[in-house]
Amino acid sequence: MTKLVSVDFIDGIQIITINRPEARNAISVETAKQMSAAFEEMDARDDVVIGILTGAGGTFSSGMDLKDFARTGIRSVVEGKGFAGLNEAPPKKPLIAAVEGFALAGGFEMMLACDLIVAANNAKFGLPEVKRGLVAGSGGLLRLPRHVPYHIAMEVILTGDMFSAERANQFGLINVMTDPGQALAEAINLARKICENGPMAVQTAKSIVNKGLDFSTEEMFRLQAPLMEHIFKSEDAREGSLAFAEKRKPVWKNK
Repeated sequence: MTKLVSVDFIDGIQIITINRPEARNAISVETAKQMSAAFEEMDARDDVVIGILTGAGGTFSSGMDLKDFARTGIRSVVEGKGFAGLNEAPPKKPLIAAVEGFALAGGFEMMLACDLIVAANNAKFGLPEVKRGLVAGSGGLLRLPRHVPYHIAMEVILTGDMFSAERANQFGLINVMTDPGQALAEAINLARKICENGPMAVQTAKSIVNKGLDFSTEEMFRLQAPLMEHIFKSEDAREGSLAFAEKRKPVWKNK
């Protein structure tokens, strides 16, 4: 089997790299399957706190591999997980997108499915589907209006034009903007900060934030309570408090 996705581990971080630079890291059916397996491994490993998704060869991803689709007639989706094995069911643990070059169509939708975004200042984004008579059905139409003002989202969606990292940064879409070639290094720096925190707390916080987007104001605290109850009963919660009192770094047990 050709290795289309490489996986590396460093200090509690799992780095998932789409490795098809000759195709601008377009997502074929097999690439989607390998990505899905990498995300499953990320959630299953106790020694992993956070993941980083990036692309080889100076670009993030151009989206679905249209040549592969034309040949097979099969979309690059994984059942129950959507495009790239990611967009409809992101991993439970936080995921950072480290973006160089282009993040277009499904590639941009993959980026939107991540929890944090680090991007080079010359990166380009866009949802060009309407230019091909299609719609961005892998999360672009649903997630982009949650992240940027409605009118900006509609401009991006309806024109299909690319927009710059500078403009994305103006609307708060990017956490860290870097010089070209530095997105992965800065994503690792950001991930290391998160890895200093309680791993159970980090994963639970992500879960509550995402579920809470659909909670009504009247119900939100009642619905939140059972989702965080285990945290306050955990060994890590006690360890965090003791470490603070004793002025030392906590030693997390992830339980």
